[in-house]
Amino acid sequence: MRVAHFEQADKAMKRKEEYEASILKVIETLKQVQADMAAPKSVKKLVKEATDVLAKENTTVGVRAASAVQLLEEANQDTNLPMLSRTRIWNALTLLEKIKD
Repeated sequence: MRVAHFEQADKAMKRKEEYEASILKVIETLKQVQADMAAPKSVKKLVKEATDVLAKENTTVGVRAASAVQLLEEANQDTNLPMLSRTRIWNALTLLEKIKD
């Protein structure tokens, strides 16, 4: 019984570490979008908000990911968004959608 409990706790800890690593990758990707001179200011603002949400450590990884997904989906709707930035946002969304609590 005890061994099973420790195995579950170990799996949960590994999963959380993987999620945190994914969040760090997403933040780096979003910084590239923010640095894109061709990206509209409105998109950069939403991307900055998503980055800030992901950086908060006082909420669970699932909540942070879900909040960032909403912001990034809104940013992705901008018709003036350059294709490279759009692709980066899609890649970020792919990583974030795998994160669950």
